[in-house]
Order: sequence, then structure tokens, then C-alpha cells
Amino acid sequence: MDDDTLDPNMNPREMSETLRRAIGDRYLTYALSTIMHRALPDARDGLKPVHRRILYAMRRLRLNSTGGFLKSAKISGDTMGDFHPHGDAAIYDAMARLAQDFTIRYPLVDGQGNFGNIDGDNPAASRYTEARMTIMSEALLEGLDENAVDFRDNYDGRLQEPVVLPASYPNLLANGSSGIAVGMATNIPPHNIGELLDACLHLIKSPDARDDTLLQYVPGPDFPTGGVIVEPADNIANAYRTGRGSIRLRAKWEVEDLGRGLWQAVVTEIPYQVQKSKLVERIAELIQTKKIPILADVRDESADDIRMVLEPKSKNVDPDVLMNMLFRNSDLETRFSLNMNVLIDGVTPRVCSLKEVLRAFLDFRRDVLVRRSRHRMAKIDNRLEVLEGLIVAFLNLDRVIDIIRYDDDPKAALMYEDWSKTHQATITRATDERDYQSPLAGIDVKSLTLREDPEAIARGVLADDGTDAKVPARFVGRSEGLSDVQAEAILNMRLRSLRRLEELELVGERDRLMEERAGLEDLLDSGDLQWSRIAEQLREVRKAFGKGYEGGPRRTRFAEAAEAEDVPIEAMIEREPITVVCSQMGWIRAMTGHIDLNRELKFKDGDGPRFIFHAETTDKLLVFGSNGRFYTLSAAGLPGGRGMGEPLRLMVDLPNEAEIVDLFIHRPDGKLLVASSAGDGFVVPEADVIAQTRSGKQVLNVKDDVRARVCKPVTGDHVAVVGENRKVLVFALDELPEMGRGKGVRLQKYKDGGMSDVRTFTLSEGLSWLDPAGRTRTETDLEEWIGKRAGTGRMAPRGFPRDNRFN
Repeated sequence: MDDDTLDPNMNPREMSETLRRAIGDRYLTYALSTIMHRALPDARDGLKPVHRRILYAMRRLRLNSTGGFLKSAKISGDTMGDFHPHGDAAIYDAMARLAQDFTIRYPLVDGQGNFGNIDGDNPAASRYTEARMTIMSEALLEGLDENAVDFRDNYDGRLQEPVVLPASYPNLLANGSSGIAVGMATNIPPHNIGELLDACLHLIKSPDARDDTLLQYVPGPDFPTGGVIVEPADNIANAYRTGRGSIRLRAKWEVEDLGRGLWQAVVTEIPYQVQKSKLVERIAELIQTKKIPILADVRDESADDIRMVLEPKSKNVDPDVLMNMLFRNSDLETRFSLNMNVLIDGVTPRVCSLKEVLRAFLDFRRDVLVRRSRHRMAKIDNRLEVLEGLIVAFLNLDRVIDIIRYDDDPKAALMYEDWSKTHQATITRATDERDYQSPLAGIDVKSLTLREDPEAIARGVLADDGTDAKVPARFVGRSEGLSDVQAEAILNMRLRSLRRLEELELVGERDRLMEERAGLEDLLDSGDLQWSRIAEQLREVRKAFGKGYEGGPRRTRFAEAAEAEDVPIEAMIEREPITVVCSQMGWIRAMTGHIDLNRELKFKDGDGPRFIFHAETTDKLLVFGSNGRFYTLSAAGLPGGRGMGEPLRLMVDLPNEAEIVDLFIHRPDGKLLVASSAGDGFVVPEADVIAQTRSGKQVLNVKDDVRARVCKPVTGDHVAVVGENRKVLVFALDELPEMGRGKGVRLQKYKDGGMSDVRTFTLSEGLSWLDPAGRTRTETDLEEWIGKRAGTGRMAPRGFPRDNRFN
């Protein structure tokens, strides 16, 4: 049997199918369900099913924008029990998002209680919060009772729910949407309603308008948290034209003058979907790790509004440079990825352009208008029927009162009458069917049959069995009789309505309704009139929710991303003298001022001094590790000298197994001689060893047991190297290559052991070292030790230090 073919003789209860087809069919069903009923919004009302059901459930609970609040637990419970059979926690989270003014541009739920905040705190439990609809959500539901949209059975068939909401404004773009389905996703930013309606009106006027023309009305998103869009206009236009792209968004900030040349930067608006608390933590981390050494402190002084204070290290810092560094290293600048993947007509997922989304909304509004107009016509027809009956009652008031007062069945008497009894008719029968007398001739009508009397046939006097037959009652002003609806309306009429003024009002109402009905007929027959009416409705919505509305004015501004040139940090740091102190265990600090280098300082127990030198806050410090890597520190970023300092390994990524070989001030024009314990080395420009990251920069390559041992500034014209075997070799400096990175060349040849020390000097001035007594000795006659690079050398001169070090 083929893999895709089932045996027709198999018992249906024992049917089997291939695993490939079983999984494929079921996963496809799941994928379609996720796409259509969970993740993607409908282009018509911009809502996902859960949001639509929440609003409809709130409407059924009569939670109007001007009414009272109701517990959120009741709302989510009703939504879950009647329409959305999923977890109440998920429903409550969705409802809470509709109430967050920092998440949704035009909130659809008016929340009372803790519904979360921009710091990322979660809403309170549903039993503690209350909610009702906003005027914006009521505008989405307007016309729901007028057959504006289709309804379908809920999940268990007990109730009906709307397939889509009428939506009097383009909510999809106004509030945006995001979601992840199977194989596709959507991410639509919020926009300004006034701008969207302007674009819709232009699209009605010019159906063939280009996307670029619509951008004159909708220049870009309008985020609820404000901010500044710095994306080039061409990129935004391309994103709206294709339905995909990204938009660069920055925080809004300003400079506050504190007097005496001091200032601070204050952030008043942060990018959309950025949690303020995490943003503050990230900036504090940048300060702690010295990634932005020109920033001294960050404080969150927010209350109901956003106020994040950024304090510079010095008043000489340029504000633009500081903020550009923060934009590059924190979420003060983000990118919003635009992906307008929506359900067209609630069925077909498609990535749409701005024009296609607006067109889908306008076409839907036309369908809503037609359906509401037809529903209104049906209501008018029903009311006109009632009015005709009431007017007849006024024209025959005495007879109607008499029927209601004396008749056993007044409703039937109003609708039908016995023709024979009404006229007290007697009909004379003649032999010739054409020879009969007037109904008043006195013949007994019950002696006639329908077959025998042509007048009885014409007037319907008798029934088939010869009994009395009823015909429609005739009144003054109406010949065809009253309908069931009209008779019921007459019987339900109040006595106080039996006045002349009421009759005039009924006639006036009838005339107005007939005029309205004629207008509706013209509307349904004319496409131009329909679009004119839609444009009129959109103008009314724009007037209600445009610039005059509380949240109507645009919040997000546009600006060019004027990238400030990279100014050296040293130029923005106030130049002050410091003394750098680094202990044997690697704890580093900066003492204020140039102190006496021989002064006794405090260190941790078991620790002592190793490096101590004068520097300035504008200096850069170079750290050379035994792993052959150079690390860069800013002198301005060193911890103060009040305590013991901080471990240098926390400032740079120096491995625990690597030791600090040297620590010194960077000279941009200088050169360094680096060498390993194996006796290999080279000359490298200091400008080439500056590291831009904490991980440092690899310069001297070492492996196995070989370690970087020496890093000395290059001075003079010759190199002196001494090995662990106490042999000294002197050779010309020009024999060493200048490299940026590598293992280097052989400095001295060893049979056993390795290199101890190396230095450069001027041959004419001689080679100096410190003897065991601490006195400086200089050897000028070095002819015995001068040779070629990579030689073995000769034993050190008498008096050379026992530690085999020149200094």
C-alpha cells in the first residue's frame, strides 16, 4: 500500500495513516489557528481575537466610558467563560496592556488601580484592579447593534460574537500591534490618529495616490512614550512602501544649567518599549565598568513624568559627545523593526504597504456603511408602518375607541371585519347570476354559497363551508386594512397621546422618515455618495480624537542624527595631577595631586607597593600582561585614593594566570621594546598597542611555557640583553624589526634557561645598572660584549646585579 493511500476496507475506528501526513496535517492546522486566531491582527479593526472579545465582553457588561468600574477578575472571567476559552491570566495580561498609556497610543481600557508602569513592574492581581471602556473603544464598537458586521457562534454555540468590530478609525495603525505566529510575525508601530485620518481623506479623494504622497500626511510613527525619530526620510518611505524596515528612535534630552559653568543632561522621554529601570541599570553599569569615563553619575528622579539625570565627570565635557556615547552603548537609542504583516479580510496574511492597510480599512468602512444603511432602512420601514396605523387611528378615532371599548377581540376587529354584519347585508338570490339586488334587499346571506353568488365570490362574504368570512377592515384614509404590527401599536397607544398635537407630530415624523429613507436609497445607489458620507464620518472622528483630544497632538518628533565627531576623551576631562599607585596584588588607585613617591602608603595585609608614578587625569595608562596583551586604562577612570583602590582585573579582562609585567603612561609618539622569556622580541609603536575593549590587544605572541617578560621604552641606539646564565650581549638597535604583532626575532641564544632582562641605551653614554649597594655603575667600555643579534654573549661585568636586572 502506498504511503499516502488508506485501505478503503479498513475499519474507520482502526484507521491508520503515515506519521509524515499525520504530523503535517495536524501541524498545519495548528499553524493556521495560530496565524488567524492568535498572533496576527485583522486589518479592518486592528485587533486580535482576544482583544476583540475583551471589548465585546465589557460592552455586554455595560462598562461605558462614563459609567462605573468593574473588577478586572469579573471581566476576564466573563471573557474566558463566554468567548475566549483560554487562561484567565493571559486574558488579564492582554486587557492590562490595553490600559497602559506607555504601551498603547490610545488606550482602549480605562484602568483603576495598579496596571503596571514603565519601569517594567507587573500589574496587580485582577482581583485588586477595576476597569471600564474608554471613548476610543466605544468608537470601535459603534454600530454593532445595527448589523454592521457579521456574528458567529462562540466556542460552545451558546452565544454569538462579532467576527470583527465596526471600527470608526484605523486602529491597526493608530495603536499598532505585535505578534509571533508559525513562520511569520508582525510588528506595527503606533501612529497619530489625526494624521491617519488625513491620509484616509486624501485616499478617498485620490484613490490612485502613491505611498510617497501619503507620507506627507503620515511622516512616521507616533509612539506613546514620545522620543525622537532620527531615521532618514528615504528609509522611512521605503519601509512604508514595502511593509518592512526599521526606524531609529532616540530619547529626548535637554541640558540644564546649574550655574558656574556646571551642567547636567536630563532625559525626559525614552524610546518605545524600553523599561526605564533596566535602562538606568545599564547606564550605571557603563559607569562602573568605565566604558563611558566622562559620565560621573545617573539618577532617576522620575515621578509621573520621566526625568533621568545624567551628571558629567567634568564641566568641560561636551553634552553632544556624552549623549552620542550613551546612544551607542545603551537603549537610549533603539531600532523599531517594522513588519506590517496583517490579515486581509480576516483570512489572508499578507505584508502590506501603508496604502494597502489604509485601503483595507476604507473598503471595510464602506461595507459597514452599506450594512448600517440597510439596517436603518428596515427600521424606518417598520416605523413607517406603525406610523401609518397610528395616523389611521386618529382619522377614525371614534370608531377605534368604540372597537377597543366594546369588542371582545379588539385586535382582530381592527384588522378584519364581518362584511355582512357590518353592513347588515341581505342579498337576494336570482336565477340568473347576473340578476341580483343590492346588499340591502333583505335576503338571508347565510342561504348563499360562494359558488352561487358572484358578489359573495367578489367580496369574500362566505367561507367554503358557508359560514361568515372576514375581510380586511376599512377605515377612513386606508382601504387595505391594518396589519398586525399596526393593530398592536394602536392598542399599545397611551390615552395621553389622543390629542391633536400628537397627530401632527406623527405626520411630521412620517414625513421626516420618508425623507430619510429616500436619502438612504440614494446613498445605496451611489458610490460617490457613499464615499462622501465616509469622508464626513472620518472628519467627525478627526474632530473628536484629533489635536483637540487629550492625547491627540503628536508626541514623537523628527530630527537628523547629527553624529558628533569622535573627540578624544582627554579633551573633555579636566586636567588635574594625580599619583597612580598599583600594589603587588594588582589593586590600583589614583591619589589626588603629585605626592612624594617615597611616602609610606597603606596596603592590604600581605600586600605592598609595586608601581607608583605621577600622572594626570588626561593620561592613558598601558598595562602589559605576561600573556603578551596590552590593556588600556583611562587615568580619569581610576578609583580614588581614599581606600585601597580596586582590583585591576575588574577593569580589564586580564586572566588570573597572567601577571602584570608593566604599568606606565602611554606616549602616543613613543616606541616599545617587548620581549619574551624565550629571548624573542621586537619594537612596536605605542600607537599600535592601544586597546579599545576590556579584552585588550594581543601584541607579543607566546605559547606553552613562554611568557612575556619585558616591555621597555625605546631610547638610544643599542640593545643590551642578559640571560638567566648571566651572559650579556650588546647589539645595534637597528637589527631589531619594528612590528605590530608577532613572536619577534631572536635577541640572544641560550643553551639552557631563558632571558632575564633587556633594555635600550646610547652606546656613547655607556651601560648603567644598580649595584647591590644601590649605587649606579656605568660601563663605557663594552667592546667585549658587542656582537650580532642572536649571539650567546659573554659573562656580565664585575659588579652586575645578582638578580640579572639592569634596573
